[in-house]
Amino acid sequence: MGKNNARILITVLAMVLTAAMMIQEGKSIPLCKVNTNDLQKCRPAVTGNYPPPPTPACCTVAKTANLECLCPFLSRSGIDPAKLKALFANCGVNNPSCLP
Repeated sequence: MGKNNARILITVLAMVLTAAMMIQEGKSIPLCKVNTNDLQKCRPAVTGNYPPPPTPACCTVAKTANLECLCPFLSRSGIDPAKLKALFANCGVNNPSCLP
């Protein structure tokens, strides 16, 4: 195989691997009893200056998730803890230990 053919093959393989990784990123991953894509249902309730109340779908996620397990992620998320507490209060969920 010539040098040009080898370069083309390597380039094509790199493109295929990149495409495969991009597709994989879109998949939901189970984490702490909830799929990571489902966490997006709560995003509006914890972002912005005046977030709206959580939706019923968000509350279902909050009630299903193992919040203690999510604590390391919540504390590093950059989300205002007061907004997380408001979300949990509106959903009738107890705050995890990382949000006293």
